[in-house]
Amino acid sequence: MAEETILETPRLLLRTWRDEDLDDHVWLHSQVDASRYLSRDGKPWTREEAASRMAGWVEEYRQFGITKLKLVRQEDGRFIGRAGFSLFAATGQFELGYAIAPEFWGQGYATEIAAALPGLVFDRNIRDEFIAFAHVDNAASLKVLEKIGMRYQHTGLMNGLLARVYAMSRADAAVPATGGLPAGL
Repeated sequence: MAEETILETPRLLLRTWRDEDLDDHVWLHSQVDASRYLSRDGKPWTREEAASRMAGWVEEYRQFGITKLKLVRQEDGRFIGRAGFSLFAATGQFELGYAIAPEFWGQGYATEIAAALPGLVFDRNIRDEFIAFAHVDNAASLKVLEKIGMRYQHTGLMNGLLARVYAMSRADAAVPATGGLPAGL
């Protein structure tokens, strides 16, 4: 399968998965810090779990034209994580999510890609609203969701995690809540 660039930001490219990307995906989710807020037990993913998730995302892209995708830096093509949308089965809504490798934290990449993702779902007319959620202890991700203008909905169990749940509609995306993102993200 040929790789396709789905979204471009000033520093990042969001691309479709290829079979040979499995090792990068395993590397990302084998790190405790990258996986601690993504599952009930907070444990790193096994190779089988990573392969299963990646295969599911490939199928979601085929079915819906949107999914969680491979995130690379433009400057050197280095894999830094994943980002995008997945269908959240419990509610039938699309859920914005991302995971960045810890060595790339604190550089604004999560905010940069999260700020660009609403345009992707709305421009493709996938849905008029989507959700996102982050573990109540994941201060960095909660800050990103608020910074991009998502509206807090409630706190509750999501995939077995105590999480703060946010939503964004097409109307919300039309007028940035904070007057736009700061230069340099």
